[in-house]
Amino acid sequence: MQPAQIAPRDRLIVALDLPSVAAAEAMIDRLGDSVSFYKIGYQLGYAGGLPLAKQLAGRGKKVFLDLKLHDIGNTVARGVESVAALGATFLTVHAYPQTMKAAVEARAGTSLKILAVTVLTSYDDNDLQAAGYGLKVSDLVEARARQAQAIGVDGIVSSPEEAAAIRKIVGHEMNLVTPGIRPAGSATGDQKRIMTPARAIAAGADYLVVGRPVVEADDPKAAAEAIHAEIAQALGA
Repeated sequence: MQPAQIAPRDRLIVALDLPSVAAAEAMIDRLGDSVSFYKIGYQLGYAGGLPLAKQLAGRGKKVFLDLKLHDIGNTVARGVESVAALGATFLTVHAYPQTMKAAVEARAGTSLKILAVTVLTSYDDNDLQAAGYGLKVSDLVEARARQAQAIGVDGIVSSPEEAAAIRKIVGHEMNLVTPGIRPAGSATGDQKRIMTPARAIAAGADYLVVGRPVVEADDPKAAAEAIHAEIAQALGA
């Protein structure tokens, strides 16, 4: 979807990084109609959260399955086909060319959108060096964004720090999804490359993924509404 067509309230993706389906359902109930888009990652997915993804999609919610697939092409393709059957909106894969190509081919004819994860937001240049990469974070992110665009991936996941540079590379042909969002005054946790919601939108992000600042807030619904307001202000909406 082109950025101009994304409703402001759909731009917030709340990460259900919770230990059980019961905890996730309780949080969804607390958030009510303030949130239309949810992310399910490893923690909840491995705790029985995949059927919840199908239920949420059936209730008209959008679902981002953050599974970060990376395997041989056939295995990735079969996984993508299964996720598409759940009714998910987004699915992440790691931004390796063979993996991206298999995922893009497997999602053909479905409504599922593939997002390529460039470099995890908990990594910095030292972490990449320790992992054997000879590139800086910014250089590797940009290289992977170009590869993703050439392969036909639907969107990019990166930290908000790289959003502006990626937007220059891919234009508005691809969605840009940014985790590492922390409202002013929030704890950074284990994230190293972070930004406030307003700054991320100004940098070119289409969707903002927010977990702990919402789900650990005393009033999660109020926290979500505050982020909606910040997004709307940044968009001039």
